[in-house]
Amino acid sequence: MNDAEVSRQVQQMVQFIRQEAEEKANEIMLASEEEFNIEKLQLVEAEKQKIRKEFERKEKQVETRKKIEYSTQLNVSRLKLLQAQDDIVRAMKSRAERQLTSISDDPDVYQQLLKGLIVQGLVRLREPAVRLRCREIDLPLVEEVVQPAIDDYVAISGVPVPPDVFVDQEIFLPPPPTGSDDDTVYCSGGVLMGSKDWRIVCSNTLDARLDIAFKQNLPEVRKKLFGTSLYAGA
Repeated sequence: MNDAEVSRQVQQMVQFIRQEAEEKANEIMLASEEEFNIEKLQLVEAEKQKIRKEFERKEKQVETRKKIEYSTQLNVSRLKLLQAQDDIVRAMKSRAERQLTSISDDPDVYQQLLKGLIVQGLVRLREPAVRLRCREIDLPLVEEVVQPAIDDYVAISGVPVPPDVFVDQEIFLPPPPTGSDDDTVYCSGGVLMGSKDWRIVCSNTLDARLDIAFKQNLPEVRKKLFGTSLYAGA
């Protein structure tokens, strides 16, 4: 083999090695690019997931705030409505209290009412000795009906000995309302009765009876005024 043939074979070997190297380099570049693209896609997807989770978290926060705000506004509205209802109910009671003052305008009717209140007080107390207080202006009417009231009580209860009823002529219930808007204590009428030592007391004043009747009938009053709506029943 002469030098030319040797040189040609060497060139062929060099060309083969170069071509193989270039192919290997291309394979490495393609593999690296593919790996880069895969890693890039993974990073992009990871970031997307983070963004989605952050969006969902903020969305939940917004929904929670909306629910809290709605609940707060609903409670505020409910309280305002309940306050308005209470104002109406109190106005009704105030009107009823004012009407109580006219009961004593008719002496005959009022005297019979006093008698009935005394009988009821005796039935509730069932004491052998009873103390009774009234308004000073009602003293003459009360003194007239005490004995008839005792007689009615004996007939109703069947007690063998009538109770001893002492009408207090020194300490009286507050006077009638004056019509002014001050906070003066007043009494619209009726009687206050108790045991001899005042340990047991029965308040049969018109104001106390109105309070009792009002409390007992308040649910029905609310139902008739406001129906059975959500707020009225709250």
